[in-house]
Amino acid sequence: MTNWKLIFCSLCLISVMSASFGLEVKMSQATVEVARGDDVTLTCNFKPKSPTNDLIVITWTGDADETSGEKVIFGNYYSYGKVDIGPDYQGKAVIETDLDAKTSKLTLKQVTLKESRRIRCFVQIPGDIEGKTADTTFLLVQVAPSQPLCKVVGTAEYGHNISLTCVSEEGSPTPTYKWERYNVKNVPQAFPLKTTEKDGVLSLVNVSMETSGYYICLSSNKVGSAKCNMTLSVMPSSMNLATIGIVSGCIAGVTVLIIVIICCYRKRKQKQKQKPKDYEMENPMVEYHDNPPLENTEDGNTDIMVITEEGTDKACIDDLKNHFDYRRGSRDDLNQGGRDDLRDRDDDRRGSRDELKDRYDDRRGSRDELRDRDDDRRGSRDELKDRYDDRRGSRDELRDRYDERRGSRDDLRDRYDDQRDRYR
Repeated sequence: MTNWKLIFCSLCLISVMSASFGLEVKMSQATVEVARGDDVTLTCNFKPKSPTNDLIVITWTGDADETSGEKVIFGNYYSYGKVDIGPDYQGKAVIETDLDAKTSKLTLKQVTLKESRRIRCFVQIPGDIEGKTADTTFLLVQVAPSQPLCKVVGTAEYGHNISLTCVSEEGSPTPTYKWERYNVKNVPQAFPLKTTEKDGVLSLVNVSMETSGYYICLSSNKVGSAKCNMTLSVMPSSMNLATIGIVSGCIAGVTVLIIVIICCYRKRKQKQKQKPKDYEMENPMVEYHDNPPLENTEDGNTDIMVITEEGTDKACIDDLKNHFDYRRGSRDDLNQGGRDDLRDRDDDRRGSRDELKDRYDDRRGSRDELRDRDDDRRGSRDELKDRYDDRRGSRDELRDRYDERRGSRDDLRDRYDDQRDRYR
């Protein structure tokens, strides 16, 4: 036991002796708190090994923080009276050093969150490199929490798990969050079972209609507080994928059917627009031809008339159709007997044939009228030809007059030349 005490005392003596023979730097405060926008002064005390030194350099810096990860340089002090301030802190940082009192002070004006970090004082003396050459203090810039942002993460439907988040972008020290729940009558209510709350995240499990309500999040620190609120409405579950697929298929089928109907309607309409005008009834052009007489095998009559028409003469078609029906009926009656009736019908057919002959004579007369009209038109053409010859003759007369005038111009030109020669 005695040996252990002796060893411990020896180590303490060695550490004291080394300290008395080396540089010692110490900050006056381990932690300094200040509100944002205020001024703060940090004091660094140093004790060199030798009371007199040719050069002393004191450097004030800020260690890299967790947010930006960048180091900050406030400035340097040199014992021969020169002070260098960092470019970012010109007019904002002041370094004052008293070599007799062995102290150096750093004053920061209107501090911001950028200065909220660990501030380091580093003393350099040539030949005095042993001992403690630097010390730090933590500068905490206090900022009240900013307005937090509340939102829902997940689907607020029956049976789902969702989370309510609450975050303030600013706040120093780091804000703490607390959720509260109220009903429609603004009466506080307890959270549902299995609800957890951590770092501003409120986790709700197996939500239902009872989970709906009015939620408030309070963000606070030692400087101040702020809050946000939201209304949570839990709705029934939406349709499953099978139902959605069936409904989508029905909608797609109806859409295709409508498109097909529209296309067919448009195609039909276009065909009607493009239908040729051949179906329109026009005045038919009828030609009549005299064919050689045909023998009538039934009664020996040689009165034959053949009518050939180009077009659609409805009256003649009806007469021929009736004629065909009569003959067809006569054949039926012939099979049954009754030649006397057949002879009477044949007389009727002869009468109808006489009527057709009369019609043919009338049409032949109309053809003569058309021929007369054509002769009249030919006569009018001859008259137009005579008028053209008259106009042509008038053109010859105008040409003769033009030649006479041209000749008179030549006479005047000759006279002008004669007078010009006289005056010369």
